[in-house]
Amino acid sequence: MSYHMYNREAETMPREKLRELQSERLCAMVKRVYEKVPMYRERFESMGLRPEDIKSIDDITKLPFTYKQDLRDNYPFGLFAVPMDEVVRIHASSGTTGKQTVVGYTANDMRLWGEVMARTIGAGGITKADIGHISYGYGLFTGGLGGGLGSETIGCATIPASTGNTKRQVTIMQDFKPTFLLATPSYALTIAEYMEQNGISTDEIYLKAGFFGAEPWTESMRKEIERRLNIKAYDIYGLSEVIGPGVAYECECQNGLHVNEDHFYLEIIDPETGEQLPDGTEGEIVFTCMTKEALPLIRYRTRDVGMRIPGECECGRTFVRMVKPAGRTDDMLIIRGVNVFPSQIESVLMELDGIAPYYQMIVEREGNLDKLTVLVELTEETFTDEVRKLEAMSKKVTDAIHSVLGIAAKVKLVEPKSIERFEGKAKRVIDKRTQVNF
Repeated sequence: MSYHMYNREAETMPREKLRELQSERLCAMVKRVYEKVPMYRERFESMGLRPEDIKSIDDITKLPFTYKQDLRDNYPFGLFAVPMDEVVRIHASSGTTGKQTVVGYTANDMRLWGEVMARTIGAGGITKADIGHISYGYGLFTGGLGGGLGSETIGCATIPASTGNTKRQVTIMQDFKPTFLLATPSYALTIAEYMEQNGISTDEIYLKAGFFGAEPWTESMRKEIERRLNIKAYDIYGLSEVIGPGVAYECECQNGLHVNEDHFYLEIIDPETGEQLPDGTEGEIVFTCMTKEALPLIRYRTRDVGMRIPGECECGRTFVRMVKPAGRTDDMLIIRGVNVFPSQIESVLMELDGIAPYYQMIVEREGNLDKLTVLVELTEETFTDEVRKLEAMSKKVTDAIHSVLGIAAKVKLVEPKSIERFEGKAKRVIDKRTQVNF
């Protein structure tokens, strides 16, 4: 089988040549940030470290970590390594848990972003003959403009639909005939639900592939999207601080995400000790941006939980692969001493018949004990007024969640379509212990 690649030369670069390139780029970046970014210069000097001490990619562990708080402490532009007259684009996070994290791009950074996003959607077989439908949000969020940039870099006709007005989105899919979709996985299901409710068959649209990210999603959810939209669904990974979408991507093998490691160096570390972990061991994902000009970050701790996959991929790419992140340590809930990720709940629910792919977790504290309630939406087919059937379904869901999490949760079955649909990232957790919504 011949696998699709946007930039075969880069994506199949021999590992030895790739390491030489990484070493060259890391050394140049370290010298640049030492000279241009006061925070890094101060951090280097406090460690007794000089740029010339970094001679190859193997020396990366000598360098300090960068944290999200560093971006907030240097808000808005204090970590930029170029003057503002060289910055052509500014994005920012939503700032729901504090100051926004602000990121900047030079013209070269924009070309880099277009390149890695072109690789991302090119890996799903997309060529300039295709038409792209971008349903990520536009604006300060990096998803919409980043996805559109990748589509345009390939040369596709690109529809900047953004999120919302699902009826109009589906009409565009019918009339403009886009062949691929970029969206959050939860919004892809919202589109599928609208089509089903309005008797619109997948034969009436022309999608063949979708590229989904910005929130954790499970293999079961992938199968659900593929079945209901009749497409192949690819996972994409990114975060604003590193570049936006396009840091890592799935190929047609759908067996882990290839990291664009000629630009972003991946480490997996023990979150407690900061020590590097070997391939096949789960830990915290850390990225170093070796080629970005405006905001080059050193050993940025993403708080995402993941793992490097040992071995080579059948597709022929030499880039290292990582598993789909289980979620962010920021999103991880500790309930009665047990670590719980929303994606674990999702994986349970998606395996059960009669359950819709919409849920919410509500965490409360009664006295000194944590209490977890899971709102679970029934499908139209299984919703009933018959108490005995509802009790049986509730017990089935409760037992399944307990078997995976190891803790008891109260399951509350709710009517079809009663859980709020989100056009961007879905809000799965309401933690009333701290009154913070994720």
